[in-house]
Amino acid sequence: CYVIDNSSYIHDFSQWLGHPFEYDGVDYAIRFCKDVESRAQQGYVGFGRFNYFVAGSGRYDFVQEFYNGDLQHCETSHDKRGRTAQLNIICGDCPNGRCKSGLDCVCNVTSESDCRVIVELAIACEKSGQRVFEGFTVGFHPRSWEVVYNGMTQYGYEKAYKDYSFDTDQSQVSLYMTAIASVSKLVQKPTVTVSPETGLEVTLSGSGADGSPPTTLSPTLLDINWRCETARDSPYEVQLTIPVEGYDPIQFSLTKMCEYQ
Repeated sequence: CYVIDNSSYIHDFSQWLGHPFEYDGVDYAIRFCKDVESRAQQGYVGFGRFNYFVAGSGRYDFVQEFYNGDLQHCETSHDKRGRTAQLNIICGDCPNGRCKSGLDCVCNVTSESDCRVIVELAIACEKSGQRVFEGFTVGFHPRSWEVVYNGMTQYGYEKAYKDYSFDTDQSQVSLYMTAIASVSKLVQKPTVTVSPETGLEVTLSGSGADGSPPTTLSPTLLDINWRCETARDSPYEVQLTIPVEGYDPIQFSLTKMCEYQ
């Protein structure tokens, strides 16, 4: 439950996941990043489950979309998504000042049709985090992004994991980097640190090591060459840092086993 704003800063709403909001006017209930329902004596009607979270425009800071709600009487909806909902998020108070006890309340609910509702929600938004270099990828293939996707390090590569480690006898691993062509020149030369500092020799080579601009049509190649000098039971953590001008650096870790020299 996170979103990148229009200035490329990330906002982490993980602690809001499933947080309930109710709108007494028409008995609607919203669970943040989960679902939207209308509630009545006859029962609940689902207006969709959480689908995506994006930056907003105008007076709305962020937007969540909810798809695949109850299908009854909405069988002809677009792509048969059933009932759907859109949650427009305002960082602050409602325009109509409806939040009587501070922030965090539903400002308004509008029914576009029997199959779609638009909800306005005012909350105290989370402080922004790092500035993400959107569109940047790192993977083991020119068209893959196992390590970094859309500027964000993926699970398994944010720190050392033995389950994601490279074997002792593997002396090299190749990574392919891509970026949006218009901003690819912002990518600078990567650096590497090893923990523990001694016992594993690591060098970088390839066009990616030289700081050549990566693009989606012409990915750059970063070869990590490593040689075990000291055997140990636990793995080495090889952390790579790729500076990006005007953004927080891209950082990820590779895990290397050295069970023998």
